Amino acid sequence: MKYKGIIFDFNGVLLWDAPFHVQAWQATALRLRGSPLSDNEFSIHVHGRTNSHILCYLSDRTPQGQELLELIQIKESMYRDLCLKNPEMFVLSPGAEALLDFVSSKDIPRTIATASEKTNLDFFTQHLGLDKWFDLQRIVYDDGALPGKPAPDMYAKAAGNIGLLPHECVVVEDAISGFQSAHAANIGHIVGIGPLETHNRLLGCQGVSTVIESFEQFPRELLVNA
Repeated sequence: MKYKGIIFDFNGVLLWDAPFHVQAWQATALRLRGSPLSDNEFSIHVHGRTNSHILCYLSDRTPQGQELLELIQIKESMYRDLCLKNPEMFVLSPGAEALLDFVSSKDIPRTIATASEKTNLDFFTQHLGLDKWFDLQRIVYDDGALPGKPAPDMYAKAAGNIGLLPHECVVVEDAISGFQSAHAANIGHIVGIGPLETHNRLLGCQGVSTVIESFEQFPRELLVNA
């Protein structure tokens, strides 16, 4: 089976930045509820989720308006500061640039569907040069207009943004909520990415067909024109 396009999650996929998010969210959790997040809470309520969902979970209520914006920016400012202080880690993940160069050279439709908000997307574009490979207008991010993952909306919109139906696309994800979102959107082929010791767990997630450790192992033969 060949697929016409590819949609990437960003955090944990194109950018291996989990330690920065973990540190920033743990500080936020301590401030809001006085206790850290467990690994299980990260898996279910943090990785792949929108800021608004995580902050609602941590505060056990629904922050809105200016309060929500301020809470988001406190956490994200901390995260961005960690990125800049660790330049050796603030780079695209292994094999990502080569794959992006390849799909660009083959004119394979591509975009990103991320739970990141606009401030972070602009930050990534500035420092990582995303506009070299992506039409920024086609990237789907958390602008508050769509339900976040695990709802199917972000991946359904991302497919439409590159002129394809969801079943014509490959998605690369690392988070349970992302797998659920891609599966619910009827994505054609879901690739899970993560360390080798996580592969059995990833393959057990609904809809995941292939698992890789890095983009160096990405099966390019999945794509039309590859």
